[in-house]
Amino acid sequence: MEGQVMLDFAELKAAFDALELQVHPVIAHASLKPFGYIPNGADTVVRAMLVSFKSVVMPAFTYRTMITPEVGPPNNGITYGAKKDLNKMAQPFTPDMPADKMMGMVPEALRNQPSAMRTPHPILSFAGIRAEKYLATQTLYEPFAPIGGLGEDDGWVVLVNVGHDVNTSIHYGEKLAGRKQFLRWAIVGDRVIECPNFPGDSSGFTAIDEYIQPDTRRVEIDSGFIQAVPLKRLFDAVGEMIKKNPFALLCQRTDCERCNAVRG
Repeated sequence: MEGQVMLDFAELKAAFDALELQVHPVIAHASLKPFGYIPNGADTVVRAMLVSFKSVVMPAFTYRTMITPEVGPPNNGITYGAKKDLNKMAQPFTPDMPADKMMGMVPEALRNQPSAMRTPHPILSFAGIRAEKYLATQTLYEPFAPIGGLGEDDGWVVLVNVGHDVNTSIHYGEKLAGRKQFLRWAIVGDRVIECPNFPGDSSGFTAIDEYIQPDTRRVEIDSGFIQAVPLKRLFDAVGEMIKKNPFALLCQRTDCERCNAVRG
């Protein structure tokens, strides 16, 4: 496109290859906006990832399946009965339900690949390619088990133009460290089911930046960046931070119900 900077498949592949993770599985989060124009957009990014990494997994979460009941367990980071209008708009989960728009365009592009698999969790599903062994570990009770499996296989988290405040893997580290988890509810078919071990808020996760900077690989590409962190080190870092300060990685908003519930 004349007059626009264009980032193509070869440049994306070169940037991903520069991370030197070809033999590692990854969980990825991405925003394309800083890159400007990319021919075929998110599909091109997915193709570049698939030739640069052993396995690719992404969150394909569907929050529009959630409902808020009138009553529930105490200290659950939620105001019961407060979202009646949203409850009316809630949709039953289906395997082909698109990932929420807040997840960005890339997870949906991955989910729509012919070889992609998706887990059946009604809120916290993951999509992946060449990732069957990781996706198969997810249960309703252990929604983030695929991240643990990736970590056991020396997996990395790859962040494309985004920070750790969208890094889902930190939630898994929080759970390993014993941080409080929550109960949520979702519609599946004509039933409402309980979804335990729902995570807390992530907007305070940028506090981990300096802590794991020595373990981070970073590549600048055009007007954007790609950074990667080994999952095992990430989990350890989360545990170390919470051990030193039980309120580490929580946000500072006074109205954040989940962080307030963790603080007690």
